Amino acid sequence: MRRYTPKDNVQAKAKYTDRFWVAPETKKEPVGEGSFYDKVVKTLQEDGVEVLKSYIELGMLVVEILPEQNVAALKNLKEKSCFKMCTELSAVDYLAQDGEFEIFYLLLNLDEAKRVRVQTRIKENQAIESVEKVFKMANFAEREMYDMFGIYVNNHSNLKRILMPDDWVGHPLRKTYPLHGDEHAQWYEVDKIFGKEYRDIIGPENRDPARIDRYDTKRFARVGHEVPFGADPSLVDSTIRPIEDGYSKTFLTDYTKESKQLENRK
Repeated sequence: MRRYTPKDNVQAKAKYTDRFWVAPETKKEPVGEGSFYDKVVKTLQEDGVEVLKSYIELGMLVVEILPEQNVAALKNLKEKSCFKMCTELSAVDYLAQDGEFEIFYLLLNLDEAKRVRVQTRIKENQAIESVEKVFKMANFAEREMYDMFGIYVNNHSNLKRILMPDDWVGHPLRKTYPLHGDEHAQWYEVDKIFGKEYRDIIGPENRDPARIDRYDTKRFARVGHEVPFGADPSLVDSTIRPIEDGYSKTFLTDYTKESKQLENRK
């Protein structure tokens, strides 16, 4: 496994060094006066929901609200604007950039075939109110958000991990989480099955699927470097044989040789 370097400032790093390069951005249009989406925004405001920002992006209404009003906003959209279905609920990690999470709800109006994205911002240690009473699908979605991002959801009926084990350390969808897991992930299976006293015997878990140990004579064999199963690893380099014609005739057979059909096609 390659050495892990902290990525706390991952969002502060520029992906491109070209100072003239401009990041692509989807076009944001104002909400048309008298349109369906304009009525949706006004209905939210009439119920006391403070709309911080509203615009049309990719044909969908985007509404930014205060985190304390997420339940009231979703209840209004469901009961008064007929957004009966919540298709997605999750978060985006902007901790390194802004020190905040962005929580979003994607709602669908089946009658009008319209979509709205409700989004809000919270701090790292700030909790969000559960919308499980408004949309039942939020039960599993909020558990996944808690598991992957560590965002605590108040008044959830069963807030616990849903993908990772209950004793897992860290939250895998945070941008500071290592791609191949941290030290706890390396030793999790060994500690769980055998115990910490077997760490020196078994060794850390290999979490890099591209890594191959060329001296492993039990789980790895390469054409031209074959050794007997379980042989002394020192024999790997001493048994190298040249490969004729650029490939091994043992593993690769030319099935087109002396084929009458191919000769006729030519």
